[in-house]
Amino acid sequence: MEQLYETFQGLLNYLRLIHVTDVIDICIMAFIIYKCITLVRRTSSGQVAKGVLLVLVVLWSSQFLRLNTLNFFLGRAVEWGVLALVVLFQPEIRKLLEQVGSSRLGDMFSHAEEPNEIEQAIQQTVEAYTALSKSKTGALMLFERKNQFDDAIRTGTALDCSVSSELLKNLFWNKAPLHDGAVVVRNGRIVGAGCVLPLSGNVNLSRELGMRHRAGIGASEHSDAVVAIVSEETGSISVAVGGMLKRHLAPDTLERVLRNELIPQGTEQEGQKPKLFSLLKSKKGGGQDGEETGT
Repeated sequence: MEQLYETFQGLLNYLRLIHVTDVIDICIMAFIIYKCITLVRRTSSGQVAKGVLLVLVVLWSSQFLRLNTLNFFLGRAVEWGVLALVVLFQPEIRKLLEQVGSSRLGDMFSHAEEPNEIEQAIQQTVEAYTALSKSKTGALMLFERKNQFDDAIRTGTALDCSVSSELLKNLFWNKAPLHDGAVVVRNGRIVGAGCVLPLSGNVNLSRELGMRHRAGIGASEHSDAVVAIVSEETGSISVAVGGMLKRHLAPDTLERVLRNELIPQGTEQEGQKPKLFSLLKSKKGGGQDGEETGT
């Protein structure tokens, strides 16, 4: 009991040393770290951040293990690398400063998804894709999840509007100025149109697949996005998730896939194989739901 009392007394003495300024200091640093992590997750800078972290780990390890030559070269690289990182992350730093200056504090922390908007976006997308498939009008839509595509949005036209069937049909109309690019949907709202997505680097893809399909697969390879595609040549509907493409989907199957992938479920686990394939493989029958193409 005496040892427990001494421990409790020591904890109280330690807490007395904490001032209001210390709490404010911790909150400010937590906010800065949170915003940096958020910006890295939203853009393609995540891979760069992992590379920087790896270099720092090797630097500290070389110092601990007394690998003097390696430590010397890595130390010089880190010194010059700080300047290189400022140049490399200039768009992200500028975006953070703009957001700090123009947003309310509550808005900066809130990124919650609205299930109603997502459901409406799915319904409107299926309705539009049904019409686009019949008219053989090409379409490419990217639904963000955790990874965000701010870099891709900068290549197109930034928007902020609800998803509607008529709007999608107008955006993908073959004489519309934005029809060649992708529509990016975030939290159930369109945030960009005419956006350029990274093409897949998979050399084993079928030659039947055009640029829309390769862009859709490429975006799904580099992120956790769900990409829905309509072929301009055949009018068939496809969905790409995790670098895998499922082709020739019926509209009702498209709706089930989007709901399964985009609406949060309590049983969902990190690192799980994309639910797209377990859903589609359990559906037996139907001449519409056809082959699967993977990386």
